[in-house]
Amino acid sequence: MDKLYIVMPAYNEENVIVNVVDEWHKVIEKIGHDSKLVIFNDGSKDNTLSVLENIRSKYPDLVVISKENTGHGPTCIFAYKYAIAENADWIFQTDSDGQTRSSDFWHFWKKRNSYDFIIGYRVKRGDGLARRFISQTLKVVILIIFKIFVKDANTPFRLMKVECLRKYIPAIPRDFFLPNTLLSVMITKNKENFFWQEITFAPRTSGISTISLAKIGKLGTTLIKQLYKLRNVKT
Repeated sequence: MDKLYIVMPAYNEENVIVNVVDEWHKVIEKIGHDSKLVIFNDGSKDNTLSVLENIRSKYPDLVVISKENTGHGPTCIFAYKYAIAENADWIFQTDSDGQTRSSDFWHFWKKRNSYDFIIGYRVKRGDGLARRFISQTLKVVILIIFKIFVKDANTPFRLMKVECLRKYIPAIPRDFFLPNTLLSVMITKNKENFFWQEITFAPRTSGISTISLAKIGKLGTTLIKQLYKLRNVKT
């Protein structure tokens, strides 16, 4: 019952993806049980895909899937559905930009027999004031709409038991651009057996951050509308 799929969306990460794969493939090697590291190339415009193809033979448990660009959130849901179809017991999602550390993963893995969901939260964020502002605002929005407190709704570092996750996937609209946020809300609201685990979150050193200041207002309005529509969401 320990078949683990580590899933990562990737968009324009040609400069860091080799190091990220090398770091996280070592985790898969230790876990065993037919576990896989799966990178989902989300229509990258740089050489991310060719870099992944070139190193694939070096990493026997690396799976590379290329898809059209749909954005980070929908790619996460695509990844979850893929791992579920592959009969994974556990899904671990993180990003491929090198901001998270595999050393933190083991704190999660050690707790897997005690919790169904283990979600990371960032005490310190190394990715700028704008994103920190978004995270804090999101907490307030969730508190107002759902009357619950969520420490770090959209954190890209979460270990999830497939048996418990699968029921939530159909409840997430296809156009919902921050599905991890909605997952965090539903897990909290339904009082699932979950745990918040502190993680390290380093500054981005390469790649492209696709959320600019110009987009924040528009995306924020869209997210609030999406969350409000789902204020009574059930599974």
